Amino acid sequence: MIKLFFSICICLCLSAHMWAQTTIQAKAPEAKAYCSQNKLNTNYCILIDMSIHSGKYRMFVWDFNQNKVVLQSLCAHGVGLGSTQETPVFSNTPGSYCTSVGKYKTGLRAYSNYGIHVHYKLHGLESTNSNAYKRIVVLHSYAYVPEQEIYPEHLPLGYSLGCPVISNSSMIYIDSLLKKTTVPLLVWIYED
Repeated sequence: MIKLFFSICICLCLSAHMWAQTTIQAKAPEAKAYCSQNKLNTNYCILIDMSIHSGKYRMFVWDFNQNKVVLQSLCAHGVGLGSTQETPVFSNTPGSYCTSVGKYKTGLRAYSNYGIHVHYKLHGLESTNSNAYKRIVVLHSYAYVPEQEIYPEHLPLGYSLGCPVISNSSMIYIDSLLKKTTVPLLVWIYED
């Protein structure tokens, strides 16, 4: 009986990872076209699927050249306007402390009070996130975001006031990518 239980758990976990890879892969052509049309980096992009459980990997670095995910991380969502651990509420309103969906481009690298003490400014490129820069929505890490999935647990609320907040090791990886290019990366936050 225990053997059957573990077999089912392993199959479900593998299915969830394959599903995430497939949905990310489906977004990649649209992301690549957007990057090409808007003079953004065409080697990598960051895709964040807020429809995925917060205790699972939902931030992905996509490598356009290898056509695959090269990094995945947990990612906290904003705490505002009635967001719960299970269900984020999205808003572009200043002071809402909510995550905003839409396409962003990375901006300046700067000091952060959190995580590895580095953040990247985010510039909203759509009506759903046009206030991102004014709201000081940045990509940063936080020491309490775990490196591994914690499902079925959720990430606690309060790690984010609207920023995509990731693990320290994921931020180190992304920082190393961004320091090698002067061309902004696409960061696409969505809910499918």
